[in-house]
Amino acid sequence: MKIFFNKPDTFYIFTKKTMLITYRKADVSDAKKLSILYKQVYIATYGIEGVSDEFANFITKQFEVERLEKTIKNNPDNLIVASYKGNLVGVAEIEFDKKCPVGDLIAPELNKLYILEWFCGKGIGENLLHEVEKVVKAKGISEMWLWVLETNDRAISFYKKHHYKPIGRAAFQMEVNKYENIVMVKSIS
Repeated sequence: MKIFFNKPDTFYIFTKKTMLITYRKADVSDAKKLSILYKQVYIATYGIEGVSDEFANFITKQFEVERLEKTIKNNPDNLIVASYKGNLVGVAEIEFDKKCPVGDLIAPELNKLYILEWFCGKGIGENLLHEVEKVVKAKGISEMWLWVLETNDRAISFYKKHHYKPIGRAAFQMEVNKYENIVMVKSIS
């Protein structure tokens, strides 16, 4: 793997398969593409029983373009995107000062780490995670948490590999249904 820096906030990595991936902070102009990326990954991960009305309501509201534009404007350090040939292929989103659903921890939450399926296994998730941890560490914060769907074995293994430790379980409530998640924490050093 080779890393090249072009601008202070942008760097390029050639992955194992000689794919040039660019990592940078999200820009407002990314909102429409992020909306599609979020929806596609969310459905592929959580739509194990198809797309219900409740599910459609949630993803339509959660990932609307205007909401993402506002998030990017208000929190420019919170979203890091990965792109290939100028097209978004992954994103990591941090939410600072979030109350962990297990225990008393208030710390940054790795709210999303989404990679399009075609780009999984190329080191993109690992690089995005590394960038998120650098942002958190630069702010002088020593812990970060996340929750992951209990049936998402690939994600759970990924986070364990990167030293996230399970600390309990919590349910994510939509309109009617609850989805059980494993809550994980990492000490950032």
